[in-house]
Formats: sequence, C-alpha cells, structure tokens
Amino acid sequence: MSNYVQLDVWFQENKLSALSSVLVEQSTTVEKRMQGVLLDMYEALVPRETQEAIRTRLDKEEAEARAAEEAARKYTAFCVRENGERSFFQLDRTEDILEIAKFLRRYVRERQGQGIAALQTSAFARMEPVTAERYDQLLTLRMEAPNKVTGVFDLDFDRQELSAVDAAEGWKTWSMQDVSTAIYHAYRKNRLRPELYMARFLEKLEGKELTSAGHLSARDISFSEEITEVDGLLDFYMETNFDVDAAFGTNVCTGENDDTLNVYANYDMAAGQICDGLEVDLHWADGREESVEYRLNAVEKATLLRKMDAYCLEQTGQTLADYSAQLMAEDMTPPTQPAM
Repeated sequence: MSNYVQLDVWFQENKLSALSSVLVEQSTTVEKRMQGVLLDMYEALVPRETQEAIRTRLDKEEAEARAAEEAARKYTAFCVRENGERSFFQLDRTEDILEIAKFLRRYVRERQGQGIAALQTSAFARMEPVTAERYDQLLTLRMEAPNKVTGVFDLDFDRQELSAVDAAEGWKTWSMQDVSTAIYHAYRKNRLRPELYMARFLEKLEGKELTSAGHLSARDISFSEEITEVDGLLDFYMETNFDVDAAFGTNVCTGENDDTLNVYANYDMAAGQICDGLEVDLHWADGREESVEYRLNAVEKATLLRKMDAYCLEQTGQTLADYSAQLMAEDMTPPTQPAM
C-alpha cells in the first residue's frame, strides 16, 4: 500500500503457532494485535502536535488522490423510456453513438420486446441505476465538460427514437430504424480508420433528424421580431417552423383546423439564466386560448442560451449579458427632476 512500510519481526515458530491458535479463538490475528500495539505506542509517545500535522498531511494527500481518481473517470449517461416510465443509468466509461447504434441494430433486427432487459444483457450490462437528479447533473456536465461526460443518450422504446447530446449543438433525435440502417451501411466496408466509420454513419443520418418532446435541438430553435423586456425578463419570440405538434403535443400542423401557436423563451436578467419553461400559447380557431406547459432540461437551456446570445448580438450589437446589464442599469437610474 502507498505510504506504508513493512516491519519484519523475528519470533520463534512454535511460540508464534501457539499464539495464533489462541488469537483465532478470539476472532483476531497476530498481525491485527501487533498493529494495535504499534498504534498505542504511536499515540502514547509521539507529541500531539506532530500527530495533528501528520493527520492533516495524510487527509490532504487522500483528498488529492480521490480528486485525481475522479478527474480521470469518464461517464456515459442513459435515460430509458419504456411502457410509459423513465429509468436512468450511468456507465463509468466512455461510449460513443456507434456502440449504441450497434446495439439498436441487433435490437431492431431481432425484434426484442423489452428494451431495458436487452440493454442489461448487452455490452452495457454494467450500467448502474441512478436518480433523476444525478441524470440531470450528467446532462449539465455533458454541455459544460464534454471530456468528462462523453455521451448522454435517451432511448425511447415506446416511440422507437434515439436522442443523443452533441456538446456543440445540443440534442439530436432519429428513429431507431434509421439508426439501425445507418450503422449497417457504415460498417459495410471493413478495415476503415475509426473516424471514417463515424463519418459514414453520420452521413447516412443526414436529413433524418426528428423533432422530439424534451429534445429540442439547435435546428428547432430560431427567433424573430424584437426582443422585449417585461418584469425583469427578456422575451424572445420563437419561430414555429418545426414540428410543434411533436414537441408540444398539440395539433396545429394540419389543414383540419386554423389553430395557431405562439412560443416564447424567457431570459431572467438578474439571475443571468434561461427560465425553466417555455411560454407556449395555443390559440384555438373558436377563440379559446390555452397555455401548454413545456419544461426545459439542461441541454435545451444551454442550446437556447447560445441561440439567444447570437440573436441578441445580431439585433442589438451587444451580448446577452451586456444588453441585460444595460437595461437593468437604466431601470435603476432615477428620473431627472425638472428645474424650478
């Protein structure tokens, strides 16, 4: 063991054997008793301040060793949706989307019934269950420290969809069938360099991305109109040129009705962060109005923030943080008193 030394003690063999026999009956050993004697000598003879200094140094070294071990660890996170329920898992190693796709290829071809059961008998058998809170932490880390959390995947066996987090672009979603087909074509040629398999795989998925609830991607998010300020919030009007029905569970992408939808994303200037949900206002053709709840996850927030910052720079010439600071400063400036 690190930072330990071995002590050699010479003792007559017959005496040691007899002593060991007695100590076995007491559920201990010579080594354990000798360890206790040494510890008693240490505590009795070494000055208290020296013991404290040694304890402090050892605690620091242990903490540094734990930190180094944690820094070296890599994580992959999974959300699995099946039979209307969500389960969360963590794998303490790096996995890329190619390995997920290979699993889905076997799953789709063999028409396996239970997704979680199939995962637990696959290459991902060592994944550990985690809480929803831990999964959310890993989502955040995927965007902030992609070298730490190297992959986050949402396998929806109910909708037969795979969603993956790209650290630069946020969520990307495809049908499991399209993923299965893409991985088949990617590996039709053997002995390619690893990066070429990934390039071929992504090429086969080009143009096949889906809009999926809980997985709004960079391609789904764009803004128009003026940025407005209301009660400390900046309102961004989101264009609805994506499949809003798939995202929000509505029915406006149809010629059967004249319902419309307005979507707003809000930025809290004081907190310096995206608000937890989108404002989704459904306007029925008969004049009724309804608010549709849509909660944002960490990846969607990070993607929205990047898009908002770029749009703010385009519209105002300032970053989102600078523009917010300016507006808040103006609000705090007292009005000028008229001259008497």
